[in-house]
Amino acid sequence: MPSASIQLLRKDRLPATGILVVPGRLDLESLHVFEKLFASRKITWLVEETAHHDPALLAHLEKSGSGAMFSSTDAAPAAAGSQLEPYLADGGVLIFVPGRATARPGTACHIPAAHLKMLCGFGLPILPVAVDCPRESTLSIERKSSLPSAVIVIGEPISKGNASIATFFQKLLEANEEAYTSRSLFKDSLAMALLKGLKKHGSKNKIIDGADDSELDFNGILARAIVFSKFIKAETDKKRVAIVLPPGKAGLIANLAVLFAGKVPVNLNFTAGHDAVKSCIRQADVDRFITADPFVRKISSFPWPPNRDLIFIERVLPTLKSKIVQWSIMSRILSAGILGTLLGLDKNRGENEATLLFTSGSSGEPKGVVLSHRNVLANVCQFGARLDLPNHSAILGCLPLFHSFGCTVTLWFPIIDGVNLVTYPSPLETKRLAELIALHQINIFLSTPTFLRGYMKRIDPAQFTSLKLVVTGAEKLPQSLAAAFEEKFGVRPQEGYGLTETSPATNVNLPDLEPQKDAPTLPSSRNGSVGQLLPGLAIKITDPVTDKEVPINQQGIIWFKGSNVFKGYLGDPKKTAAVLSDGWFRTGDVGRVDDDGFLYIEGRISRFSKIAGEMVPHETVEAAVNKVLGLDSEAERRIAVVGIPDKQKGEAILLLSTIAGPAVEQECIDLRYKLLDEGLSPLWCPKKIIAVTEIPVLASGKLDIKSCEALAKQNA
Repeated sequence: MPSASIQLLRKDRLPATGILVVPGRLDLESLHVFEKLFASRKITWLVEETAHHDPALLAHLEKSGSGAMFSSTDAAPAAAGSQLEPYLADGGVLIFVPGRATARPGTACHIPAAHLKMLCGFGLPILPVAVDCPRESTLSIERKSSLPSAVIVIGEPISKGNASIATFFQKLLEANEEAYTSRSLFKDSLAMALLKGLKKHGSKNKIIDGADDSELDFNGILARAIVFSKFIKAETDKKRVAIVLPPGKAGLIANLAVLFAGKVPVNLNFTAGHDAVKSCIRQADVDRFITADPFVRKISSFPWPPNRDLIFIERVLPTLKSKIVQWSIMSRILSAGILGTLLGLDKNRGENEATLLFTSGSSGEPKGVVLSHRNVLANVCQFGARLDLPNHSAILGCLPLFHSFGCTVTLWFPIIDGVNLVTYPSPLETKRLAELIALHQINIFLSTPTFLRGYMKRIDPAQFTSLKLVVTGAEKLPQSLAAAFEEKFGVRPQEGYGLTETSPATNVNLPDLEPQKDAPTLPSSRNGSVGQLLPGLAIKITDPVTDKEVPINQQGIIWFKGSNVFKGYLGDPKKTAAVLSDGWFRTGDVGRVDDDGFLYIEGRISRFSKIAGEMVPHETVEAAVNKVLGLDSEAERRIAVVGIPDKQKGEAILLLSTIAGPAVEQECIDLRYKLLDEGLSPLWCPKKIIAVTEIPVLASGKLDIKSCEALAKQNA
């Protein structure tokens, strides 16, 4: 049996017949578990001849006396597999021992692709085994000593002759998801985690509000949030409270206070249209809106409710000054546990609703995404562990709080993990943001490609010297933009990926680690991809036409499974059933995974047209059009591809263009010939060009698909 510090799960998957056991990683302590697990069977240790191992582990293997070696450069893996097959006779197990590798925390597979390719090429039945090490990827509020040193999960066996890198990766990630999801932290309360973070980092970390250059340490935030929470509790009996505020002290305190009041914060999109906003308010069933008087005057176009329903935070807090002083003293004296009990923070936890966000509505009415305490805590842990930030790090929070990335990564994450937060109300004011980056030596900056373009012509590179990591999301990052940004500022933007329904982060590219002696360095980034999966996420791919599962290295619909995946849309079981199945979430995006685990997004299924039975990706057509027309990908969007119904071929491709002249028909013919010369299929060429004054985009920079389709249908 495993030691007390190691958990072993899913022994029911162990086959009685001989098999090649391939753990994603292995240290000496975990190796002892394998010895005990297979104590009644003949064990042979398998080692790649060029791999480097821990000396103590290697010495133990030599003492065991039964071993075999292989070379990853062998040109005949099937023949090598035939030589190894006798070791599996009579239920024998051949256990591969991965060598040391330099990898980011939480990496499920420490096996270089060349070694993995050889193992799969043997033609033997394979048993993937996930070895997750929770102590390597903890948040600052967790006690490492209370966590198991490893959680080992037996994966689903892969039958003889059916192993491939794609199949192994998928099965290993599924087993790793089971290991990761067992973490006790995810059963807790988001409010309690935030309280612990504020207490632990009280005087060391702070929020700096770039709107007025004011500062407030975490101790000050905690006292204000507690007092304001009691005010909110007295104001409404509703389950949820709306917040209409930009990033800043007020937005942070408001969100914390709502959670401390035992309620659910609903950050509303103040850039959305009236119908979308009213839909969100109706769905959320809120009767109080936390905001600020200057913001009400600034966003006059917002469909504000009557004044009696508004809670003006800048008016309320000064009236509670004496209580804030009292709680400031109490919150420093009392432990986090006692404070949590006094506030009743453990009443809502785990699978209970923690926050409500709404989708952008880019392809229809906004959907209410219910995120649980488990969802948010898991994603904070996944993102934080992979980043593995040094002390005294600072992050810029300028993405709106109604944006899922702005909520999880630049609101909850800095508080829980102790990162200085510098905020600014708008991601558009590039000059001011650059000043803040330089002034406060910010090293982490999250943005979108649309917003990054604003920095290319206006900002002095000297202002960005402190930046160590720039991550983009929400839309595809053009490689020409990434290269131009790197050339000017010395740091390459890394593309990430996520969805509101996944809390939101699922993938991220990160700068490659420094090579270490005697250990291969596993890649952390790959241009053109959205990065490797965050810890604890599993992935599968299905065929867009048949819905049948295909290998993850083939193009198809992406599905995710993990603790950060939501449980359903608010009050809409039909839409929930359309995207959730046995814990798997259908993203609606099309992609594939390479041999090193990097995910490539090929487009959104709503941005594909099925023409004469062929799936045509709009983004690929747009890239080809941009190329032949010589359009600068660093500039604003000039074209957009839209699919409309067509009686003959099912759908037809139309091109919205801001550069079309009066002779659009001839321009369409000329464009078609240019695209054909580039090798584009005739089916993929736009049937018509529609001249427009601008391409509709959302506040986040994403293409507004709904508005584009309306323009196309109106002019088709």
